[in-house]
Amino acid sequence: MTPISILDKQHKLESGIKSLGSVLVAFSGGVDSALLLAVARSVLGDGVLAVTAQSPSLPERELASAVEFAKLVGAEHLVVNTAEMSLTQYTQNSSDRCYHCKSELYGKLQKIAGERKLLRIVNGTNLDDLGDHRPGLGAAREAKVVSPLVDAGFAKQDVRDLARKLGLPVWDKPAMACLSSRIPYGQPVTEKKLAMVERAEDLLLAMGFKQLRVRHHGDIARIELCKEDIARFFADGLADSVQKKFSQIGFAYTTVDIAGYKSGRLNEALKKGPTGKGSSHV
Repeated sequence: MTPISILDKQHKLESGIKSLGSVLVAFSGGVDSALLLAVARSVLGDGVLAVTAQSPSLPERELASAVEFAKLVGAEHLVVNTAEMSLTQYTQNSSDRCYHCKSELYGKLQKIAGERKLLRIVNGTNLDDLGDHRPGLGAAREAKVVSPLVDAGFAKQDVRDLARKLGLPVWDKPAMACLSSRIPYGQPVTEKKLAMVERAEDLLLAMGFKQLRVRHHGDIARIELCKEDIARFFADGLADSVQKKFSQIGFAYTTVDIAGYKSGRLNEALKKGPTGKGSSHV
């Protein structure tokens, strides 16, 4: 079978979005939804509204980035508050946490789409997302959310390739997931924990590290860095500086995972147990 070129996929994406008529883009600010927003704006013009959910699980840096990108592509952009932290099903942090978050989000988006007479809600899900544990996909199906990147055959690398081709500044932006994903299943999600993770990751980003996670294991912070960055972390007293600053944030102990960064690391624990409830999964 002859591989489909990125140009062909682009044309299929544009055609698919155009057929929707008008759309509300669930815009997180990541490269997937950013590409979707840019293409939708170019195809549908003013028939596009970007909406970003603001909550304690979204880092302030990501919200600022989303606002900046929407301005760059000339899209109307709303920021709405979501209340997943008020849901016990979310804060108890079982393996279906994401489902309850997305149900809360899509409920808000359906109301806005109805008020603005936008025909469809679209998200930035791509083909690679379908292979991981993502309960939020079920919430999207229930809300009849469309995934144009999936429909056009886009995998993660395709998204980056087209974003680069279009000159979008986010084409090489590191992968980002909500801050709650840093807390192992079974350990409650709290605003305090989310704030600690955000401060810790902001500190590492300010030091020049790009792709990273700080996992919250009670009084332990487990840092995941790209393997090529681990040596630099331990050079020139940097590790000692990080440990002191993490202590000020509230972590008694700081560790570095020698396996390096891996997206969805905490989902691996689900393969070892039925639900992931009640285990620290360190």
